[in-house]
Amino acid sequence: MTVDTKVRHVTKPGANLFLELGFSADEAKRLYAASQKQINDTRLLKEQLMTELSSWIEQHHLKQAEAAEILMVSRPRVSDVVNKKTTKFTIDTLVEMMSRIGKPVTLAVG
Repeated sequence: MTVDTKVRHVTKPGANLFLELGFSADEAKRLYAASQKQINDTRLLKEQLMTELSSWIEQHHLKQAEAAEILMVSRPRVSDVVNKKTTKFTIDTLVEMMSRIGKPVTLAVG
């Protein structure tokens, strides 16, 4: 048995995927805007957590290798935090790192 892996279509970056999936123009526009807002909100939350972690590292005058040991991650992962590479982390991972440095995260809805 063979598996068909031929690529038949590639969506261009920035294109409205919902239009390509067959949604009406109005619905596609609404869905696209909602998805962009969710992506941006998630990115901002990750950046906030990364800023807190970076500040903690700086306040304690830690080298990345020392911070990595405390956070129980590799040194390159600490570099990714310091450089705010948000796509490389889930919110859960960042919250766990905050917990490891004694800064529990509380959620406020509103």
